[in-house]
Amino acid sequence: MAVAEKWKSQSSRPERRDREQLAHRLLVAVCALFALASLALVPLDLRLGWDELVYASRFGPYAPDQAPGVPFSAPRTRGVPVLLAPVASWSDSVVLLRMWLTALATAALYLGFRPWLRSLPRLPYAAGIAAALYGTLWTAVFYADAAMPNHYTAMGTAAAVGLFLRRRPGPRACAGIAAGVLVATLMRPNDGVSVAVPLLAAALVPLWRSRARALAVLGGLGAGLLPWAIEAYVRFGGVRERLSDASEVQGGLRFTDSLLHQFTAIDGPLLCRPCEGDGVRVPSLTWWVLLAVFVPLGLWSARRFRQTATAAWLALAVGLCAALPYVLVVPYTAPRFLLPTHALLAVPAALGVLAAVRWARAARRPALAGGVLAGLLAGHLAMQGSLVSSNAHIQSEAREDWARVAAVVHERGVRPPCLLGGNTSVIPLAYVAGCEPAPRAHERRPGDRRRPGVLVLREHPAPAWARDWVRVAVPDTYARGWRVLVPPGL
Repeated sequence: MAVAEKWKSQSSRPERRDREQLAHRLLVAVCALFALASLALVPLDLRLGWDELVYASRFGPYAPDQAPGVPFSAPRTRGVPVLLAPVASWSDSVVLLRMWLTALATAALYLGFRPWLRSLPRLPYAAGIAAALYGTLWTAVFYADAAMPNHYTAMGTAAAVGLFLRRRPGPRACAGIAAGVLVATLMRPNDGVSVAVPLLAAALVPLWRSRARALAVLGGLGAGLLPWAIEAYVRFGGVRERLSDASEVQGGLRFTDSLLHQFTAIDGPLLCRPCEGDGVRVPSLTWWVLLAVFVPLGLWSARRFRQTATAAWLALAVGLCAALPYVLVVPYTAPRFLLPTHALLAVPAALGVLAAVRWARAARRPALAGGVLAGLLAGHLAMQGSLVSSNAHIQSEAREDWARVAAVVHERGVRPPCLLGGNTSVIPLAYVAGCEPAPRAHERRPGDRRRPGVLVLREHPAPAWARDWVRVAVPDTYARGWRVLVPPGL
C-alpha cells in the first residue's frame, strides 16, 4: 500500500510541474497585458500630480530653480523617491519617468503574485487569475506609471503573504517575507503595521507556528520603520511629534465610519476629501459585485484542500486588516488606499472564478452558464476600462489648469522668488509658477508672519487683508472659477 501511494505521488510530480509551468506562463502574460493596458489608456506625457511633484522634487531635475523645495510633510515617506531615483536623479523627462515606473509596476505585479503559484499547489492557475483580477482594476492600471506608493504596498503585501504560506519556509522564503513587509512599510508605514500584525498573529497558530516566520515579519517591519523613525527625530523632534503632525496634516485621525465612502470613491475622484457630496453610482460597483460573488464561492470551493483553503482565509484576513485604518481612522478616502486589500481579496476571488468555470462546464447548459460568467467578467473589464480612460482624461485636463493659472500669474508681473497662497492645489500651482507655496496655519514656523505675494483662489472669497487686490479670471480652464489676485499696482 505504501509503495503504491509513493508511486502515485512520484508519477504526479511531472503533471504538477507542467501545471505550474503553464500557470507561470499565464501570470507572465497577465503582467504583459497589464503594462500594455497602462501604456494604452494612461498618457505617458500626463503631468505629474500633486503627490508626484512632492516626491519628484527631491531630485535636482525636478526641483524649482528659484524657489525652495516643495514641503515634505510628516505623513510622507522616502519609499517612492527610492523608486524614482534611477531616472529622476538625472532626467526631468516625464515620459521617461513614466516608462520606467510602468516597467517597475509590471515587475512588482509579477513578484507580488509569483509566490502564489506554489502556495496554491492544487490550483496554481489561481495566481494568474488573481493577478488579472487585480491588474484590471482601473486604480491599478491608472497608477501603474505613477509615482505613488500604493501599488508597491499591495504587491509587497501579496508577496509576503504568499511566501508566509509555504509549508516549511527556508532562508529564501523568509528573506522574501521580510522583503515584502519591508517594501510595504517603506512605502506606507501604517500599511506595513496593518499587514505585519495579522501575520504575527498567524505565526502563533499551530498550522504556521514558526520562529522563522515571525522573525522575518518583524525584521521586515523593523527595517521599514527605521528610516521613518530616524527622520522623525531629525526633522520633527520625535516619533510622537511626527505622528501628531501627520494626524494634523490629514485632518485629524480619529474614529470614523468611512465604509460607505469606499463605495462612493470606487470610481473616483482620485482624492475624496470630503466625500459627503459624492454618491454611489451603481454601474461602478462591478468590482464589489465580483468580490461579493466570487470570494465566498472561492472559500467554499477550496474547503476540500486544506492548504488552499487556509491560504484563501489568510489572504482574506490580512486583506481586511489592511483596510481597517482607512475605514475606521482616516477621515477621508481615495480609491488607491485599498489596493493592498484588493490584491489579497483577488486570491479567494480567483479560486471562485475557477470553481465557476468548472461548474459551468458541468452544467446542463454549459453554453448558457459560460455565457453568464463571461458576461459578468466582460462587464467588469468594460467598466474598469471606461473608468481608467475617464479619470485619465479628467486628470490630464485638470493638471493643465495649473499651467494656465501659472501663465496668468506671470502675466501679472509675478516672478520668482515669490510666495503663492490659495484655498486649493497650492503646492502644484506654486511649483508650476516657480513660487514657494504659502504654509497653512499649522505649518508656519514661530515668528513667520509672511503673507503671500499672489493668491490663487477657486470658488472661495478673498481674505480680509486682500479684498482690495486686483482679481483676474483665468480663461479656458477645465475647472471653472480660478482667479488670480495680486496687490494693487503690481
